[in-house]
Amino acid sequence: MLASPLEPAALNELLERDPQVQVHRQLEMPDRVGTLGTGGVSFPHVTIAEMTREHATVLSQQLPQVHIERDRLLTYTQLSSMPRRATRRQMVLPVGVEATFTFLVTDTEGNPIPDATVLVNGYLWPAQTVTGPDGRGKVTLTGETPESIASVQVKPTGGFWSLLIDRPALKTDLDNLIVVRKLSDSFADFPDQQRFGWGQQAMQLHRLPPTFRGAGVKIAVIDSGVDAEHTDLAGEVTEGCDLSGRKAGGWKVDTVHHGSHCAGVITGADNDEGIVGFAVEAQVHACKIFPGGRLSDLIEALDYCIDKEIDVVNLSLGTKEFSPLVAAKIEEARNAGVACVVAAGNDGGAVNFPGNMPIVLTVAAIGKADAFPDDSTHADQIREPRTIDGYFSPEFTCFGPEIDVCAPGVAILSSVPPDSYAAWDGTSMAAPHVTGLAALVLAHHGDFRDGFGTRDARRVDRLFQIIKSSCTPLNLGDPHRTGAGLPDAMRALAPALTGVTPQSLLDQLAGEMIWAGLLPVAPAPAPVPMQGIGPQWQPATSGQAALAQLSGEMYAAGLIAPGSSGWQ
Repeated sequence: MLASPLEPAALNELLERDPQVQVHRQLEMPDRVGTLGTGGVSFPHVTIAEMTREHATVLSQQLPQVHIERDRLLTYTQLSSMPRRATRRQMVLPVGVEATFTFLVTDTEGNPIPDATVLVNGYLWPAQTVTGPDGRGKVTLTGETPESIASVQVKPTGGFWSLLIDRPALKTDLDNLIVVRKLSDSFADFPDQQRFGWGQQAMQLHRLPPTFRGAGVKIAVIDSGVDAEHTDLAGEVTEGCDLSGRKAGGWKVDTVHHGSHCAGVITGADNDEGIVGFAVEAQVHACKIFPGGRLSDLIEALDYCIDKEIDVVNLSLGTKEFSPLVAAKIEEARNAGVACVVAAGNDGGAVNFPGNMPIVLTVAAIGKADAFPDDSTHADQIREPRTIDGYFSPEFTCFGPEIDVCAPGVAILSSVPPDSYAAWDGTSMAAPHVTGLAALVLAHHGDFRDGFGTRDARRVDRLFQIIKSSCTPLNLGDPHRTGAGLPDAMRALAPALTGVTPQSLLDQLAGEMIWAGLLPVAPAPAPVPMQGIGPQWQPATSGQAALAQLSGEMYAAGLIAPGSSGWQ
């Protein structure tokens, strides 16, 4: 016989009177129904309380009608600084042996670089330091000598490539000078000249007409907030909530930098500098739960998304343990038409929760061998085999049958505070690529104006189906590392592209260039001819040449047949 339900007020009173329980707060959930497992238990009210594991077990036995679970910490799915290779561990360290190393990190012009992380991987244990204003940092390792150091990794916070030095010749009596290269050494005139990232190009974003910008779609990034003053995020992320510090406007501050990097991939402004995102005209919300994000914060953030009628949620986070409460809230979100795109995880093992749920779209990471310098830490993630185009499945990505698709997640260039850019690795970086594409599909694919316009689970499932069916399969040794493959924006949006004629596309491109000041305003009504695809369009010699170039691009994308003069 089932125990009778316990009203929230009665439960709170019981917990408040219990000397072994400290109640922190209650989540006032709207009166919606979610299910926990097969028990049909609803959760309109959630209490966050502190108690011992043993007392929680006792309460579970005394109150079987109350679901009790641990409020676990969530982790980012950005690759953290880790030793390059497994090191030998010895329980007994050599007595009296230690080595102190001072590092001076500069750019190629000799300017010191502050706040760079230097990770020293020794024979026994790794150690790390962060450089000060003078570019110097010091580490002391017990049981090590200069000859026993296997590698040194240097990761500046922004503006520079990381660096991996194998078997370094270190000194203990002098500064060990490390020179890192600027991102602009690889990307000409960056960030003054705007560019698509290699991942967006791999997914064919740069070949879409400039009218495909995601207007009308709502995206939420549940993460560490955003730098609302960043050149590429100001005016792009317009609303949010702070569930970490619980301060008004706290979502506009990102001390972790993780949320800003994810948001840049999704919606980086098309402002002729820095990077450009997938859905630059979508309405983006930042739900800040980091630092310190827990399962209860994720539940509250998902509830915000349901209330705000968010269309796509980016979840570059996870945990190893299953949460029935979070699973129920994600199911509730799906039933309300909220699609969750989730990073698979970065420990190279089984897919993390909630990425292992069948009702989310789970994203693994891939890399491209020519997208970063050979001596960067990104190169250390290369795992064989590679495709003919250089794609590989990195060592860190989680994998398994739950993987739905893969997306670029190695050396991903995006925005970080304060008004800078960094190339990062992780399934955290892969998921925003798919979130951005999902927003474009919802905004421009005809299915979501007709048969799948209602906010329900069918809408979410159809969105995921379109993305998966657009994928190019990648043979990287194990299909569980790549799922359906790499999503293709041109394929996903092919039905919408059939309504765009070459002539109307040229008209639009001419208008964009005149508006940007790249072309003079001409009195003639004829469109200014263009050649090429992407933000680097330049005037062509003739309208016929422009049409021929566009036809070639459309033929390469499979949108027109040989000899055709229009879109299929």
